[in-house]
Amino acid sequence: MALASQAKAIPKRRLTPRAKIIPITEHYQHFLAEMKESFWGDVYGETKRLWKERLEADSQRQGDRYAVREVYQRRSNRRQPYRNGGLQRFQRRAEDVSMLIREAFLRGISTRQVGRVVATLTGEVVSPQTVSKLTRDLDEAVKQFHQARLSDDYAYLFLDGVSLRVRRPAGRKRVQMLVAYGVRRDGTRHLLAFLRSQGESQADWEALLQDMYRRGLEGEHLSLIVTDGCPGLAAALRTVYPRVRHQRCWAHKMRNILEKVKKADYDEVKRDAQAIYTAESQAHAAAAFRAFRARWRGKYGPMVRQLERDLPELLSVFALPAHLRKKLRTTNVIERCFVEVRRRTRPMVCFVNVKSVDRILYSIFQRFNLEWKTRTLSVFTQAA
Repeated sequence: MALASQAKAIPKRRLTPRAKIIPITEHYQHFLAEMKESFWGDVYGETKRLWKERLEADSQRQGDRYAVREVYQRRSNRRQPYRNGGLQRFQRRAEDVSMLIREAFLRGISTRQVGRVVATLTGEVVSPQTVSKLTRDLDEAVKQFHQARLSDDYAYLFLDGVSLRVRRPAGRKRVQMLVAYGVRRDGTRHLLAFLRSQGESQADWEALLQDMYRRGLEGEHLSLIVTDGCPGLAAALRTVYPRVRHQRCWAHKMRNILEKVKKADYDEVKRDAQAIYTAESQAHAAAAFRAFRARWRGKYGPMVRQLERDLPELLSVFALPAHLRKKLRTTNVIERCFVEVRRRTRPMVCFVNVKSVDRILYSIFQRFNLEWKTRTLSVFTQAA
């Protein structure tokens, strides 16, 4: 049956007068504005077309099924009506529309306004009850993500945290999301796990690492674990993955160094510190540090002494091939994911509850993982 016929068969219901007075919030406007340009723009741009195509295909299958039934009914002398008005609306909702509904909900749009979002694309209004059901489905997907078995074939592990605000009865409060990102030797990558916590203590990080270990990531093939330099995380690594080299992030370390120097010395201190991690070998890096220490310890003694204490874990990357060092000496790969998290959550101001934090993190990370199935980090596949 053609879509035009389908449209005649299913009466079009417009927004009721009551729905028309639903206030259009900033969340709603922002979400619609981003549909074509955001991280999910390619999906939303195609939603209406896909919806029509699937509706037509489902309608055709429905018609074929009734046609077969009529042949049988003729033979049994029992004729009944068929093609009785087409499909029930949203009974066979396209997956793209379901995802749109979930994403709109995750962005803080009310259940009634989610209906408006869908109406913009399909001409139909979805009920708050349907939104609630899809939200429950999303909670189950989050649960499955946390329980999924992990393969033990990752060579590099990046660990970092992102802070998000949650609305609580006592007021707004920050929660920390601890995140693990793995890369295999062939350049394939995956956001492996995340854990909501109150901070970044050793116990918090051990909870995440032990969970990954139990799920299969025992670290037999891990060559390097890259962190932001959090002391609690470093202590947790010594407990869970004691045999794996630990690389502290140079981007974080440079910020720590430069925030302690005077403006007049900023450029020279920066250049001298960069000479350490850009050296061609560990021996040259050690020599560059000695030059740095000789020049700056008189003026910035505490900063230089702290750099010296951290130096062994800052130079771990030199045990790996030179072409990998730039990628492995910082947590920048995971920080880029956090940029998307912050961009997507900024219009929400803060989360309504902790479950909504899990939903949005899962949604964003799962989209990354789906995209990365066909996009590898090419530097890891290059010859040394």
